[in-house]
Amino acid sequence: MSDLSRLRWLCRRGMKELDLVLSSYLDLCYETASPGERQSFRSLLDMQDPDLYALIIGRSKAQDQSMKQFIEQLRSLNKQR
Repeated sequence: MSDLSRLRWLCRRGMKELDLVLSSYLDLCYETASPGERQSFRSLLDMQDPDLYALIIGRSKAQDQSMKQFIEQLRSLNKQR
């Protein structure tokens, strides 16, 4: 399985809202993302759905500055859609 196929599989979550956010990023931004952004994305994919959802909707805050910036990028990407 290629790396992109594996990531696409990991974007499939138990919550449709998360599927949409993660898949949108993978389709629109991942190919041109910096190595740091790619790592942040992979870190999000390792999270449990409730924790990930809380981060994306702003109910909880990321501890790491680079993750905070990445979450903001995800939010703005999905506001454009």
